[in-house]
Amino acid sequence: MELQKKYKVGIDCRLLGKKHAGIGRYIENLLLEIPHSSLHQQFQWVFVFHNQTQWQDFLAECDDAAFFKAQQVLFAPIQHYTLYEQLSMPAIFSQLDLDLLHVPHFNIPVRYKGKLVVTIHDLLWHEYRGTQVTTLPAWQYWVKHEFYKKIVAEAVKRASVVFVPADTVKSTVTRYFPTAEEKIRVTKEGIGKAFVETKLIHFKKNDALVYVGSLYPHKNIDVVLEALTQLPEFSLDLVGSRNIFQENVEQKVHTLGLENRVKFHGYLKDTELIDLFQKSFALVQPSLFEGFGLTGVEAMSVGLPVIASDIPVFREIYQDRASFFDPNSSDSFVMVIKELQQDPTLYQTLEHHSKVVQAEFSWQKMTEQVLQSYLHVCLA
Repeated sequence: MELQKKYKVGIDCRLLGKKHAGIGRYIENLLLEIPHSSLHQQFQWVFVFHNQTQWQDFLAECDDAAFFKAQQVLFAPIQHYTLYEQLSMPAIFSQLDLDLLHVPHFNIPVRYKGKLVVTIHDLLWHEYRGTQVTTLPAWQYWVKHEFYKKIVAEAVKRASVVFVPADTVKSTVTRYFPTAEEKIRVTKEGIGKAFVETKLIHFKKNDALVYVGSLYPHKNIDVVLEALTQLPEFSLDLVGSRNIFQENVEQKVHTLGLENRVKFHGYLKDTELIDLFQKSFALVQPSLFEGFGLTGVEAMSVGLPVIASDIPVFREIYQDRASFFDPNSSDSFVMVIKELQQDPTLYQTLEHHSKVVQAEFSWQKMTEQVLQSYLHVCLA
């Protein structure tokens, strides 16, 4: 009997890990679910990591380490978003003789000639641009921005399939690249194992708000800080790896006299984050632009109210499960807080929302959709 061909699929894992925020979480959970997919045996796997440390850190938190150790692993210690990446990665991927390459971000190696699929998490820098969003000198920013636009255009053009996390992102990609509509696949992100396995505790009203993410200007943290001046009983916990805009936020905190009410936590493990969620009044999502809103569904899954800016992608993902406010108005934010404080059925509502989001958002479902697309492309 002739053995069925196994298609050789490579995944660029160099952005895996918590320090790469949502993209790192996406890659990590995609990999973790591969051994549990009904299709994984159709493929011969090659995982390209940045270095040995990143690989070992992944294995240390993985229940299926034996599976991954049995696969081909390559290290490519090449910084993403650089000219060197474009010069070096095509040859590295070409030598692997892949049937398909998945680049889980826009930074495809444009000179690579093989079949590929790509994940576009958002088109933030198409929608939100200018020297106010960077600490680079103006000339350097605009050169880098042009480079970014060319790479994204090539990624969308070259990819056999473009994965996006939401219909809102699909609409944005289609607006800039109309001919790509037919090859875009919406694959919703999921909720991590630690969140799913957490037992809900009864919601207790207290005075702590929590934000998880970076502090880039489009994240719009200022509107929450300004609202705090009208909410003297509330504090704010900011969770996320330190970035270049933290000093700006610290200065705003100082200007508003909020030093004793705002705490910078840095990175927290999922178990630590869940503990913080369960002690807090609400998660705040004040962003002006997002591709999905993963921290919101994670918060909902453990029974935490979500206060989100009224933008299209949050309306799509959170539906009626979040409380929405005008992201340009601190008064609107304060009004939502007051409404939540006075809601007598809040806990029952949150318990229902937890069950709904856990059923809807699954890394396992997403991975199955991704592998089905792999197979379709390889067979084409």
